[in-house]
Amino acid sequence: MSEAPPPAGAFEAGPLLLGVRHHGPGSARAVRAALDAATPAVVLIEGPPEADPLIPLAADPDLRPPVALLAHAVDEPGRSAFWPMAEFSPEWVAIRWAVEHGVPARFIDLPATHSLAWEEDTGDPEEEATEEEAEHARVDPLAALAEAAGYDDPERWWEDAVEHRGPGLSEPFAPFAALEDAMGALRERYGDGGRPRDLVREAYMRLQIRAARKEFGDEVAVVCGAWHVPALRAKATVTTDRALLKGLPKLKTDLTWVPWTHRRLARSSGYGAGIDSPGWYAHLFGVPDRPVERWLTKVAGLLREEDRIVSSAHVIEAVRLADTLAVMRGRPLPGLTETTDAVRAVLCEGSDVPLSLVYDRLVVGDVLGEVPESAPAVPLQRDLAREQRRLRLKPEALERELELDLRKDTDAARGRLLHRLRLLGVGWGEPARSRGSTGTFRETWRLRWEPELSVRIAEAGVWGTTVLGAATAMAEADAIGAHALADVTALAEQCLLAGLPDALPVVMRVLADRAALDADVSHLAQALPALVRSLRYGDVRGTDTGALADVAAALAERVFIGLPPACTTLDTDAAQEMRGHVDAVHGAVGLLAETLTGHDGLRPRWRAVLRTLSQRETVPGLLRGRAVRLLLDDGVLEAEDVARLMGLALSPGTPPGDAAAWVEGFVGGGGGGLLLVHDERLLGLVDAWLTSVPADAFTDVLPLLRRTFSAYEPGVRRTLGELVRRGPGSGAGATAHPATSSGFAPEPDAGRADAVLPVLRLLLGLTPEQRQPMDDELTGVGA
Repeated sequence: MSEAPPPAGAFEAGPLLLGVRHHGPGSARAVRAALDAATPAVVLIEGPPEADPLIPLAADPDLRPPVALLAHAVDEPGRSAFWPMAEFSPEWVAIRWAVEHGVPARFIDLPATHSLAWEEDTGDPEEEATEEEAEHARVDPLAALAEAAGYDDPERWWEDAVEHRGPGLSEPFAPFAALEDAMGALRERYGDGGRPRDLVREAYMRLQIRAARKEFGDEVAVVCGAWHVPALRAKATVTTDRALLKGLPKLKTDLTWVPWTHRRLARSSGYGAGIDSPGWYAHLFGVPDRPVERWLTKVAGLLREEDRIVSSAHVIEAVRLADTLAVMRGRPLPGLTETTDAVRAVLCEGSDVPLSLVYDRLVVGDVLGEVPESAPAVPLQRDLAREQRRLRLKPEALERELELDLRKDTDAARGRLLHRLRLLGVGWGEPARSRGSTGTFRETWRLRWEPELSVRIAEAGVWGTTVLGAATAMAEADAIGAHALADVTALAEQCLLAGLPDALPVVMRVLADRAALDADVSHLAQALPALVRSLRYGDVRGTDTGALADVAAALAERVFIGLPPACTTLDTDAAQEMRGHVDAVHGAVGLLAETLTGHDGLRPRWRAVLRTLSQRETVPGLLRGRAVRLLLDDGVLEAEDVARLMGLALSPGTPPGDAAAWVEGFVGGGGGGLLLVHDERLLGLVDAWLTSVPADAFTDVLPLLRRTFSAYEPGVRRTLGELVRRGPGSGAGATAHPATSSGFAPEPDAGRADAVLPVLRLLLGLTPEQRQPMDDELTGVGA
């Protein structure tokens, strides 16, 4: 610490009150200059006092902002609060200054033990109404000052008045004195400004300032929000302040440092800090000079990385335009508005598409802070950190995709970790559709680390000290507490995906009990697909799934028995829901028959169920048509049988609504349109029925038909329209016009096929030696 005495006047009026704008780079620079000039004996900072032991960690080079103080209730981790700090936050600058100069630093805001407990519902309607009214009456000090200065944008006013104030323009304490006067005038006009709780906070801060002056003398510097400065300067007795703090609720709390992100700083709701441009602010705080030129150079570099043509001349012209716009708008220097306009006009050629990239990557940014291992953490967080290092899965703020090959040990372990975290409610990774192979040995994840996940980890810490132990305990508890059979089967699937062998026996016992007691066929049908998927996952992960296989086979038998009576006399909505169950069971039975040995009779039994559904008149037309379609797809029914069943379903004696439902069940879903394209008889039956529907009934069946045919690909719809336009006899069965069968010629056109060979060679990158076999194969196909 410097031995030079503080300048005259620094502490004449009492403590040096440095009112700031949270996360303002101009305030941060001014705080650093004021502290350098005043050299206080102690620095007091707005923040929870329980975090005082965490201040020395700011000296650790591995603590890199943006970071946040996280406070959570020990017995209720979900009750939490964050105090974010970026490199350009005045509070962070004050902490770093104190650590570097060996000066004590302390937090003086209301303790988290009170502020977290205060968030509970008081149950007092009058108090809740008062809080709601106060929220509506809340005053934005910056907006009020900007309006008084003739600005309609508080951000622009703050930039002009503070952020563009360069070093050496005035003595270091002048801006704080001016801001204190302005806030004093605002508080005289608006009172507490709609912040009744601030009165309690300010009473606590005054008590802490008195205690610091008693310990260190008058050389006390206080860094706090500018709104609080007049209240901290006001004369108030100790008795009055203590009276305001009497009877405050309490909770036992823990605090630690957690990583934060620029993107989270930019969010005005939730845990965000409510600043629009953290990347821009970080740039203003970090560059030594010529901020506009350096910023536009950075923008040019980003656009070049995206293969846009941006030259040095573009950057020079953009700088000139930004300076000109600032002069025309009466601003001392170009701000973010002027630089953005210049980027759009010159570097982006008037387009907002590349400009949105600049905003996302630079104005906001994806910077993620780091916290050292020495920071306090719940045991579960420490175990997760060890797993992340072991598996080389570094948390990142920027969203990225992770492709896993589960045949590799490291990738399999990564997948298990991500599944365990999802089970614990820690959504670091979200499963995504793979763009490559769709085999069960592949997994694709979309990863993105959000600061709130630290709270989720703290909440999950009650289940265990390791990720494996916590996920196992939570799975067992969820199984016992589950109400629906489908929830238990889904949990069994999660246990296999997450590799929880100790939890699986408990889940399977609950599953067997629930399956034996549940008589609702829809519940059984909903549960079966998840069990079958679990069997396949078990195979690829080397998990013993014998008990699961027995339950799945028994569940399938119960579905076969109960499905036909459950499908009778259903209304339209219930039939739609049951159709989804039938499709799901059909797919599950196919996989189950392939997976299980000794259960060869499953597929024939299921086909017998489908035959029953297709022929029973009390079954809704939607389900009868669907059963016929599934039997056709499996090759059980011949085309003649299908045509006969369709003819019966679309006969004149069938009500139009029932017939339309049959058509929807039969040709709805994947492949239904191509079925009509390639089978003229089926298309003719549908066409003949549709043209015979009476006019008064047509409006009733139209919505069903529209829903069915609108799901087809545009090419399929176009071909069907062409076939219907040509009329009967134009398709595959026609003898008069065979060349127009369903849009296909009678023989392949070899000349047109040969025309694509050069393009195929280029796409496949074939050598001359490799080209000949392909040409011979294609020629053979054409022949």
